[in-house]
Amino acid sequence: MDLKDKSAVVTGGGVGTGRAIVLDLAKGGCNVIVNYSKSKQQAEETAEEAIALGVKAETALADVRDDDAVRSMMKQAASSFGRLDILVNNAGGTRHIEHSDLDAVSKEDWDFIMGTNAWGTFQATRAAVPHMVAHDGGSVVNISSIAGVYATGSSVPYCASKAAINNMTVSLARALAPDVRVNAVAPGFIDTRWWGELEHYEVIKQMATDMTPLKDVCKPEDVSKVVVDLATSRLVTGQIVVVDGGLGIK
Repeated sequence: MDLKDKSAVVTGGGVGTGRAIVLDLAKGGCNVIVNYSKSKQQAEETAEEAIALGVKAETALADVRDDDAVRSMMKQAASSFGRLDILVNNAGGTRHIEHSDLDAVSKEDWDFIMGTNAWGTFQATRAAVPHMVAHDGGSVVNISSIAGVYATGSSVPYCASKAAINNMTVSLARALAPDVRVNAVAPGFIDTRWWGELEHYEVIKQMATDMTPLKDVCKPEDVSKVVVDLATSRLVTGQIVVVDGGLGIK
């Protein structure tokens, strides 16, 4: 797929990895809806950066757990840009809870994490598909995590939600073929603001770096490059691409 004059929706597109994805799509000539639920200012700034690269860009307020809001956002993309070709399901959430502390996990934790990560990914995809099919099909790229591959991460519900995304990626790739391709990227530690707000951030980052054979951790641009590759690779579907510096082979 040539990105020029195509259009995309990037959920959670205002900051971190989402921002990098928006800008890489824009560099290829793709018009973009920058979705946000809380980070309005950052989403607007990202949209302005995309516009400066020569494409059209708009922001859209929508919590991916809200079906009506998500459907409205997809209609906005189709109306503003005349088509919808790419959806990047980047919006996500977690809670930091020790895996061994089962009693610390509440139903609200499960509802928030699964609702945002798994249900939100499904809802956004469902809402986007009719608009993609109306114009020669399209591509969905889900942002998963090595938490869904290795079952290690911020909490048990988070790992389960990312494993659900991986499974859903394959199921949807099969169900939506040949019109829509569905793939996922599963990053390891990403050096973003979200991690930077954690206590002992530098210690955690160094530990993650030391654990990888390549002795480095992901930057948002490392993930966005793979996202764009998957979005534009016409014969790749149902794949989960791990980007973790080789952690899984150590």
